[in-house]
Amino acid sequence: MKRKFLALMVAGLSATLVSGAAVAQKKYDTGATDKEIKLGNIMPYSGPASAYGAIGKSMEAYFKKVNAEGGINGRQIKFITVDDGYNPARTVEMARKLVEEEEVLATVGVLGTPPNSAIHKYMNQKKMPQLFVATGATKWGDPKQYPWTMGWQPNYQGESKIFAQHLLETKPNAKVAILYQNDDYGKDYLKGFLDALGDKAKTMVIKQLTYEVTDPTIDSQMVELKGSGADVFFNITTPKFAAQAIKKSAEIGWKPQHYLNSVSNSVGAVMLPAGPENGVGILSAFYLKDATDPKWHNGAEYKDWAAFMAKYMPNGDLKDLNNVFGYTMAQGVVQVLKQCGDNLTRENIMKQAANLDLNLPMLLPGVNVKTGADDFYPIEREQIGIWDGKTWVMQGKTFGR
Repeated sequence: MKRKFLALMVAGLSATLVSGAAVAQKKYDTGATDKEIKLGNIMPYSGPASAYGAIGKSMEAYFKKVNAEGGINGRQIKFITVDDGYNPARTVEMARKLVEEEEVLATVGVLGTPPNSAIHKYMNQKKMPQLFVATGATKWGDPKQYPWTMGWQPNYQGESKIFAQHLLETKPNAKVAILYQNDDYGKDYLKGFLDALGDKAKTMVIKQLTYEVTDPTIDSQMVELKGSGADVFFNITTPKFAAQAIKKSAEIGWKPQHYLNSVSNSVGAVMLPAGPENGVGILSAFYLKDATDPKWHNGAEYKDWAAFMAKYMPNGDLKDLNNVFGYTMAQGVVQVLKQCGDNLTRENIMKQAANLDLNLPMLLPGVNVKTGADDFYPIEREQIGIWDGKTWVMQGKTFGR
């Protein structure tokens, strides 16, 4: 009888220890529970960069899809997305709201170089993941100084080097005019381009002009750039101004070899508003499958995306590449959270984000997501595409590492 009692005692103690260990395996920071993962996001749903608002909406729609299919490891995503109007002062206000009032577990996909720059130090001081920022500024890949901030898309300097390399190969005696947004975003693109041209920049680049994001138009800059006699134009602008530049160039009869930064090559947000015929021959860089390109339409990847759009974002524009961007980035976020398992701490989120090797469905062939403890640039490969009046035609060669 005594032995039986002792056996029961041992069994009971073992069960308690096992149960305790199982509970101990779950680790949460504020913003995560057994049932929910709370994420924050800041987007310019209003203001001069409002075209990018589609990214936040498509991310939100994808998380709804994930929730409808059971969530992540049984937890629902609560996605809190707020508007900053692309105003850095407002971004600071919204970041404090998300971190200190909403108490999110992490922020994901916050858009824009000036907005993210305004909260860069704050987020790192708070040890709050500033994950997959929707900007290609080079500074987002600095894990030693800013371990809580990670980029997503190819960095601007890397992309500019691709354009410079292409220019040196195809038009080595070019006279180049450059228009860029007067902030960290514009200056980052500019630096990569000039660095890649090297000593030739002094003779090739004959005119540089800037614009402010609050400017109503860039018409006067375009007239001045044409007057410089340049036969190559590097267009470092956000969607509203990119469309204006393409349209104005056609109006004044300026037909240079035209390089357009990838942040503004959306068919729906830029090329169609500019007049599709006005952009024929423009070159840009790509890492996502352009949904207007019919060659992708028979593939399962496009069909899955189109079905997602029809069900979860029925009013979304199928021609807007920003909807592909948001969908793809959200898939990256979901993968990080899946890898976290029951260890939903901010530290583990950054650890898992720095341990990715993915081939996401709407990335171009040859483009992948790969990170490491000392590599906070998830996507580093792109292809050159040329606008033919209807869609972007990829040139096949993949640049980057």
